[in-house]
Amino acid sequence: MIPPLPGLPAFRKELKGKIQEYAMPYRELMAYYKCAIMEVETKFKVLSEELSLEYDRNPIETIKTRLKSVDSITDKLMNRNLTLTVENIENHIFDVAGIRVICGFPSDIYTLSDTFLNQDDITLIERKDYIRNPKPNGYRSLHLIVETPIFLHDEKRLMKVEVQFRTISMDWWASLEHKIRYKKDVEVPEEIALELFQCAEVAAALDKRMEQIQKTVAKRTPETSSHDGEAPGDI
Repeated sequence: MIPPLPGLPAFRKELKGKIQEYAMPYRELMAYYKCAIMEVETKFKVLSEELSLEYDRNPIETIKTRLKSVDSITDKLMNRNLTLTVENIENHIFDVAGIRVICGFPSDIYTLSDTFLNQDDITLIERKDYIRNPKPNGYRSLHLIVETPIFLHDEKRLMKVEVQFRTISMDWWASLEHKIRYKKDVEVPEEIALELFQCAEVAAALDKRMEQIQKTVAKRTPETSSHDGEAPGDI
């Protein structure tokens, strides 16, 4: 009797076994990605402080970080017919380390991304603008793959990080759309997919409208000194 061919669960189990075999190199690589996340996150915190002083408001609402799970890494390598090695992870998966920057307005996204990319230790590897060119399902976001150095005790390593920029409404829509569309064992019918797309269009229209309101208010707001509200002689 011919034994059955191993299915996906067995294949994934075998690949996970390889992770155990190469546990230390894998942990080291994940530690390097964590360091890269900290480096990039710090850059955005510094930019947030600087720009909030310059424009009298903070362009960054939230900064989120994540490290890809073993399952996600395994699935990506399998889809590309690649074996699970630290070399393949580092050379073929560019979004292991991820940072999401949530902004108030679409213009903030481009201001922040341009300022970020102008830093001399940031190298742009790939750019995908899903704001100006949304995905067919309505998804909007600006994706950058960048390379940044991390400084260890005995070496400097260049690490890749994916940076996503979204407005509050883009992030809200993407989060809920993912929960609805990828609910376990449930296939989203065409009419629901259309409704989700229409919601994305409404969210984008609201972004434009809110930004226009903000610009109108900014034009009517007189310039004020940083000492407004202080009595003469106050320190």
